[in-house]
Amino acid sequence: MKVIVASTNPVKINATEKAFSLIFPDETFEFEGYPIPSHVSDQPMSDQETFDGAMNRADGSSKEFPDADYWVGIEGGIEERRGEIEIFAWIVVKDKDGLHGKGRSSTMFMPHIVAEKVLSGMELGDAVDSVFNGKDLKKSLGLIGKLTHGLIDRTQYYVEPTIIALSVFKNKDLYL
Repeated sequence: MKVIVASTNPVKINATEKAFSLIFPDETFEFEGYPIPSHVSDQPMSDQETFDGAMNRADGSSKEFPDADYWVGIEGGIEERRGEIEIFAWIVVKDKDGLHGKGRSSTMFMPHIVAEKVLSGMELGDAVDSVFNGKDLKKSLGLIGKLTHGLIDRTQYYVEPTIIALSVFKNKDLYL
């Protein structure tokens, strides 16, 4: 079966591959990543905008690659809560029947130095690179990996909500 990931970021593709292999251990999948637009801000600033970005990516990839079996949209976002900035991600998986599985990651709060850069207009990935003197950390550890000292990297961070989104398809009779 063919799975389209609406991103070329290796972290998002790897997380999708791991989640599919865990929830469908007896199936064989082919994964391809493509840069599908989210039609939201480069840095989504609310839970709703982040969810919309993931949904738009999943739906957009299904239109662009209609021959696939599943389409996956992953969108990381931020939202202000009581003067702090939380980070999270939404994952939306769509299947050939048009059913959408949805999962949201856990939340982590940004250090103020990172939050200030993001609130001044910098994308989170660029702010993380700036603070940690990194290059393209969003394609490896990400902020979560830097703050947890590698205990949870960005791939791992996306696997759990992707499994949650995929659980809809393991229990399809309950959702149709």
